[in-house]
Amino acid sequence: MAIFISRAGVLALAAATFFMGGAGAAAEGLPNIVFILADDLGYGDLGCYGQKIIQTPNIDRLAQEGMRFTDFYAGSTVCAPSRCVLMTGYHTGRAFIRGNGKDNLRPKDVTVAEVLQRAGYATGLVGKWGLGHEGSTGVPTRQGFDYFFGYLDQHHAHNYYPTFLMRNEQRAPLKNVVPGEGDWGQGVATEKVEYSHDLVAEEALAFIDRNREKPFFLYLALTIPHANNEAGKQGMEVPDYGQYADKDWPEPQKGHAAMISRMDRDIGRLLERLKQHGIDENTLIFFSSDNGPHAEGGNDPDFADSNGPLRGIKRSLHDGGIRVPMIARWPGTIEAGAVSDHVGAFWDVMPSLAELTGTMDAVPSDIDGISFLPTLTGRGEQKQHDHLYWAFYERGGAQAVRQGRWKAVQQPIDAAVRLYDLEKDIGEEHDLADQHPDLVAQLKTKMAKAYEPSERWKFPQPPAGKTRRKAAN
Repeated sequence: MAIFISRAGVLALAAATFFMGGAGAAAEGLPNIVFILADDLGYGDLGCYGQKIIQTPNIDRLAQEGMRFTDFYAGSTVCAPSRCVLMTGYHTGRAFIRGNGKDNLRPKDVTVAEVLQRAGYATGLVGKWGLGHEGSTGVPTRQGFDYFFGYLDQHHAHNYYPTFLMRNEQRAPLKNVVPGEGDWGQGVATEKVEYSHDLVAEEALAFIDRNREKPFFLYLALTIPHANNEAGKQGMEVPDYGQYADKDWPEPQKGHAAMISRMDRDIGRLLERLKQHGIDENTLIFFSSDNGPHAEGGNDPDFADSNGPLRGIKRSLHDGGIRVPMIARWPGTIEAGAVSDHVGAFWDVMPSLAELTGTMDAVPSDIDGISFLPTLTGRGEQKQHDHLYWAFYERGGAQAVRQGRWKAVQQPIDAAVRLYDLEKDIGEEHDLADQHPDLVAQLKTKMAKAYEPSERWKFPQPPAGKTRRKAAN
């Protein structure tokens, strides 16, 4: 028998859980949670963040009916580490997986899914994982997810028409044909029959259908609008261009826009399915992106102004590479149409959901995140980060720190630290380091303390005697 509670009841329970610590809270009295993660979607790719030519009415509706964050950050500027940060609550100076590669989470790593399982949630991941490979300890079903469908490997996820996807720990064959398929399933299909995003969308709806009578956590990690890097300039793979077919645009830009609008369509379907089951008002939905927009597969991020007012794209630690859309909707609990400038990041998701569900005892005591539940509910005092930190280990290495209005960037790692006042200079155009040497020194100290040495993740070392490089643009 389905258990439905009123909007007022949900709010009262959320407040009780928050203020009393949620000890012993029954899962049946807590909201369903859906976390939707787009792949390489820029800060400016949505209508509610200023997009002018790509249509996203359903995601815009999430913002209209919930809270839109203006200063929320991804875990990293590329895929795997960003997802590791989201799942485990450690920033990239301390996380186990800090870069793209073939790394696998370990049995001792604690994920958001494991924390929510402790609260009695049914847990499902549909889409892209990137934190464990076949037969490893890092597969989702060994990291807290009761059900998984999609891609394990990030290279496999480039291909929107693969020959298989994973269902739990087994390969589910598809009808596509991919000549010369790579070791991880990557490649370019010559017979394109089953579009992976469409299969993922259907699986997400099916997971909701199966679990509608009990609390569930759905991590919907979409691959759109990532490119198929193996397809070169034809990498924006989509079955059709839809409403953009007749636009006088380059083909990759039609594909990019069509992918985003297709994602938006399916988010609308998800909202409708929740409503059909009578659980819409008892479901907390988040929407975000794993990093900034890309310039791959023929896509030009400047065409639709994908990074909006921000500087940089994917692989940059300027805000265009790491500041992302973040929307939270929970009717009756989160104020409709709210806009928050709270400065938060992916490592805050685990403690926020743990505080909501009364499972803080399941969270490692040394994570970097803090709960932003008070911001979501408008109740209680919101703690603030002293600073946020990112480390990037590719392309010459980089690190960055944000403290309040100030942002320090060192990219590449052997370049001088640059300093920006984000309140006056959101585009990070004016380096103020020479004007504030004491502040630069303080932020450099915070960077040094935030980075924990790792045999696997080390900053590139310049040759002995090499002079400091000019900062990258």
